[in-house]
Amino acid sequence: MLSKLVMGTATYSPMIFRSAVQQIPKRNQFLVRQFQRDAKEAFQTRSQRIAERQTLRERAMAPPGPNAFALGKGAVAGASALGIGALCFYGLGLGSGTSVLNNSMLWPEYVKERIHSTYAYFGGSVVITAASSVAIFRSPTLLNLAARGGWIPLLASMALMIGSGMVARSIPYEPGLGMKQLAWAAHCAIIGGVLAPLSFVGGPILLRAAMYTAGIVGGLSTVAVCAPSDKFLYMGGPLAIGLGAVFAASMASMFLPPTTAIGAGIYSLSLYGGLILFSGFLLYDTQRIVRKAETYPNYAMQPFDPVNAAISIYMDTINIFIRVVSILAGGGNRRK
Repeated sequence: MLSKLVMGTATYSPMIFRSAVQQIPKRNQFLVRQFQRDAKEAFQTRSQRIAERQTLRERAMAPPGPNAFALGKGAVAGASALGIGALCFYGLGLGSGTSVLNNSMLWPEYVKERIHSTYAYFGGSVVITAASSVAIFRSPTLLNLAARGGWIPLLASMALMIGSGMVARSIPYEPGLGMKQLAWAAHCAIIGGVLAPLSFVGGPILLRAAMYTAGIVGGLSTVAVCAPSDKFLYMGGPLAIGLGAVFAASMASMFLPPTTAIGAGIYSLSLYGGLILFSGFLLYDTQRIVRKAETYPNYAMQPFDPVNAAISIYMDTINIFIRVVSILAGGGNRRK
């Protein structure tokens, strides 16, 4: 019995010893492996963070993705749907308040004459601009000057447009042919010269752009006339803020090409955002002109100025036309 007990103890004691010895290394190995895994994960996390930082720095200058202009296109589509809905809503007389169309029934003759003169000058502005653009495009020397690149020609053309516009607006209006009418015609001719290089996109695109612009201007003018007479007069502040944003985007797009991600976003803001912005300006300016024609004193020292009124909606139309041409020419899908 004692021998069996000793033998039994001798038999089981190595097994117990082996199990005890095997358990100790396992714990050590687990601790070592866990430490190695934690260190590896910490190192990988740091590497990934460095890579993410590099990606954030490089992402702005990376090529734009396939949906770089999707947001701008969606915004224009939404604005178009809103405009069509407003046209149907106000056209059916569902809006509250008295519309410009209803007020026109009670206009005295001098108010009708003011509105007629304003849109006559607006039509003349479009004709002079188109004639000037065609004439310069057919002259190789003048076209070379108008299409010349570089900062000096760009600044010179901007100075001519801004300066001629300021001169035309500052001259007091007098009926008939005078200095103001000549300055107005010169301003429209200068803008036509600046727009002459757009003819390189081809006649079909320009014709389509002109038709689309006419449809946009006609539709928005109809909305402004059918809506309550002061519906869009409260948009001056937001439009001014939007103008600052679009102007800044237009300036930035000169330095950041649309072949980069950040450049594509800025160009999209300038292109599609500008189209929406100047459509809003057209609504605002149309009702502002009508309100001024209705309220301007008939026996004031200076008569009502239809030239300045026409220049405002003329510039809205020009900006809309430029952006429509850019979209039709593929400017909204620049990925090179």
